[in-house]
Amino acid sequence: MHTHALTTALTLYRSGTLSLTQAAHRAGCSESEMVRSLGRHGIAVREAFVSHAAAKNRSASAD
Repeated sequence: MHTHALTTALTLYRSGTLSLTQAAHRAGCSESEMVRSLGRHGIAVREAFVSHAAAKNRSASAD
């Protein structure tokens, strides 16, 4: 990732201008890499993505 692109994406995500997907694209990384970058910079991931990611990572199980 280019530092300037990442910094810009983080700033725009923090301000609510970009979604996680848009910020990741702007930074030139995957959404999961963007989430890690947000965490390293102390920026909270918006709840909508956290819920989506949690649902995506759950495995199906039968009772």
